[in-house]
Amino acid sequence: MHQEADHRVPVLIVGGSLVGLSTSLFLGRLGVPHLLVERHSGTSIHPRGRGNNVRTMELYRVAGIEPDIKAAAALLADNHGILQTPTLVGDAGEWLFKHIDPGGGLARFSPTGWCLCSQNDLEPVLLKGARALGGDLRYSHEMESFEQDGDGVTAVVRDRTTDERYTVRADYLVAADGPRSPVRNRLGIGQSGPGDLFANVSVTFRSKLLADVVGERRFICCYLTDPDADGALLPVDNKEHWVFHAPWHPERGETLEEFTEDRLQRHIRRAVGAPDLDVEITGKASWRAAERVADRYGAGRVFLAGDSAHEMSPTGAFGSNTGIQDAHNLAWKLAAVLAGWAGPGLLETYDTERRPVAVATSARASARSVEHSHPGFAPAPGIGGGKRGGILNVVLGYRYPHGAVVGADPAQDVVPDAVRLTGEPGTRAPHLWLRRSGTRVSTLDLYERCPVLLSDARSAADWHTAAQRIAQDTGVPLQSYRIGADLTYDPQATAGEETAPPDWARAHGTTSDGAVLVRPDGFVAWRAPAAAPDPEGTLREVLAAVLRTG
Repeated sequence: MHQEADHRVPVLIVGGSLVGLSTSLFLGRLGVPHLLVERHSGTSIHPRGRGNNVRTMELYRVAGIEPDIKAAAALLADNHGILQTPTLVGDAGEWLFKHIDPGGGLARFSPTGWCLCSQNDLEPVLLKGARALGGDLRYSHEMESFEQDGDGVTAVVRDRTTDERYTVRADYLVAADGPRSPVRNRLGIGQSGPGDLFANVSVTFRSKLLADVVGERRFICCYLTDPDADGALLPVDNKEHWVFHAPWHPERGETLEEFTEDRLQRHIRRAVGAPDLDVEITGKASWRAAERVADRYGAGRVFLAGDSAHEMSPTGAFGSNTGIQDAHNLAWKLAAVLAGWAGPGLLETYDTERRPVAVATSARASARSVEHSHPGFAPAPGIGGGKRGGILNVVLGYRYPHGAVVGADPAQDVVPDAVRLTGEPGTRAPHLWLRRSGTRVSTLDLYERCPVLLSDARSAADWHTAAQRIAQDTGVPLQSYRIGADLTYDPQATAGEETAPPDWARAHGTTSDGAVLVRPDGFVAWRAPAAAPDPEGTLREVLAAVLRTG
């Protein structure tokens, strides 16, 4: 059957929302031809999924679209924090947090930061970036069925506009087809977790007077707690366009039809505390929050990503960000295997690494909803009982104790209690400002297309020469940088600091005679704490273990 397919591509992506589009973007950056099919006619029209965390923005920065995202997010650039209040009239209420990065401490960890960009604004940026890289993205096209064998996947796709069908033969299929994932169901992959948590009706509306009621309070979200009209209010442009999430209780027999325009208008006015507020309903959509994780992240040559792999409570925006980071983890591994410089076993580490992250993060998302008393969420005992505290350790500090790493501590928690980005294998590599050919770069800017070895120009151990030989002999596109030669310290980065310029080796937990191997996704694959008797032999062995070529 696959010999007669109408189209032949290395990767077929099913689903064109945030995660599918990000998969396309990341594969395009790595030069992997692919086809994306999405059943809807275009990108999202609803302003949802707005919180893009610092790790996601790091990935988009390296992918070259960070400036475009910030431009698309300009209207909400000054919005920070979450407010909780009985009404918006007067000064009642309290800030659950007022600034996401008070004091600017995040700059120690990352070259970028959080960005508030709604899904309807972000998806067009991703679409434009993916198509500019040659991605074949087809809206109003739906995959109806697929079969896989030892060599690939054959799918039947229907053009919903013309009702014509065609076949696609791909080496691999990535299913980013949502929480009800037909692909996951077809594979017979179950899910684990508490299940449904709560449901909301999301309402878009126009109000010119609401901006005066809100005043100077530039929040990301406001939880309104009137017991007879609670909900969450989100600004779209801080002027006249808004979103309101009203609790919906289908478990009590409440139907969507009961949420009439008149009821929603009265609900919003009472929640805000302004009985004469102008409210023009412009859209309505229901959604359910859940905590579920797929029991496997794929089968054979088919992989799950995003909501098809995990569902999370929306508090903290963990779900979409975790999905985007799924896509990034999978993309470099697909690219490496398709190019022949990694073994097929590397793809098995996608599940090994990402599934535990989703389990830990989904529990944290539910706990966050409990902490914030999310409207409509009355958790059953045991739900949301995970660790409390900040979110930076969840967003930036998660680790891979097992997978495509050598020397990781298997006893470490996937999500630690604090952010410790000190170069340990399995963690995101530390951020330092350096200079390359006169241009200021973060160390994170070095990691995307290939493994990278960092060593010191003064080192007695010739890691650099070893890396060059291995790249020439094996075809692995291993890039080697010597700190102090190929890269130098950036004097701007130390202005105002009490200490000497940052020492790359100390920051990465090694010595000037050691080395650090970083994967294309910016995670530390291995580090040598000191010189090795046989740098080349040591590095060859490590690479074979990481890339599953041994």
